[in-house]
Amino acid sequence: MRKWQWLPVLGVMLLVLACSPQASPTSASQSTSAPSAGKVTLILGAYTTPREAYGKIIPLFQKFWKEKTGQEVEFQESYLGSGAQSRAVVGGFEADLVALSLEADVERIAKAGLITHDWKSKGAPGMVSHSIVVIAVRAGNPKNIKDWKDLTTPGLEILTPDPASSGGAQWNIMALWGAAQRGFVDGYAKGDENATRQFLKAVLKNVTVLDKGARESITNFEMGVGDAAITYENEVFVARQAGQYYDYSIPRSTIRIENPVAVIDAHVDKHGTRAAAEGFRDFLFTPEAQKLYAEYGLRSVDPDVLKATTAHYPPVEDLFLIGDVGGWQTVTPKFFGADGIFTKLLEQVQAEK
Repeated sequence: MRKWQWLPVLGVMLLVLACSPQASPTSASQSTSAPSAGKVTLILGAYTTPREAYGKIIPLFQKFWKEKTGQEVEFQESYLGSGAQSRAVVGGFEADLVALSLEADVERIAKAGLITHDWKSKGAPGMVSHSIVVIAVRAGNPKNIKDWKDLTTPGLEILTPDPASSGGAQWNIMALWGAAQRGFVDGYAKGDENATRQFLKAVLKNVTVLDKGARESITNFEMGVGDAAITYENEVFVARQAGQYYDYSIPRSTIRIENPVAVIDAHVDKHGTRAAAEGFRDFLFTPEAQKLYAEYGLRSVDPDVLKATTAHYPPVEDLFLIGDVGGWQTVTPKFFGADGIFTKLLEQVQAEK
């Protein structure tokens, strides 16, 4: 009998000094308030997955902002699971802006009174990048894992993050659920909620590690833990760029991940950083930044950038949205609340192990 493993969260705080990359973007929109002279420090609270992308985007913005306003911007960056990051902000972490994994985590901050503007007024709407949920497998796919049904094979060892702390994990669960409900999991009747519960429970029986965040989960997979990992497509691209190699399978039906960004009004007004914070948020939607998201495997929200990078991303037979399974306002309590579907199924699985 395998024991459930719980691995610690890895919070990373980095100070990024201004540097001068070659590109010089000119298309960021105007901020609503003028920046003051001198230096300003922005605190970015982000989820773990796009860390490498921000490592390229931030220096580009620093150069752009210096040329545009004369102001130097230093960054403090915190990377946690999306849910953990959201709760940290509500609990007192004074991030000037957040870049998280799912809408519900930004809404938690808004409901706490820290975001007072319409954060969805920017972007698509408010979403700065997209991805999809896929299955990472060992090189050559020795277990022949091609679709969601294969994850129910007895004895398989699967990794996925913990929905209590990771937005990525919630996307993973809803990808599994939605695919089954839409009739794309062999052996489970379309639209039959009881059958879908049994399918989800069968997958959870094979989950051997629940990490705190999406990055921690895929890092453990890269260290040789498990046969498969439910993850973001872009995590595979990042791993390959870092010299890791493993394959991934795109299920016939999967969900489109939508990643929001928002300025935290209460904090930027307290810190006097609104102009730079809004400038950075707006910069994230420019083609220059969107190309860097795409470089690290995230699907762009800019139609032109997406079209130019389409060849990098295999098509999905049935790509559905969170709204197709009820939307986050319904999904969060229904699946991840104290009496939620996932919560109760996980309790059953843990009790049986």
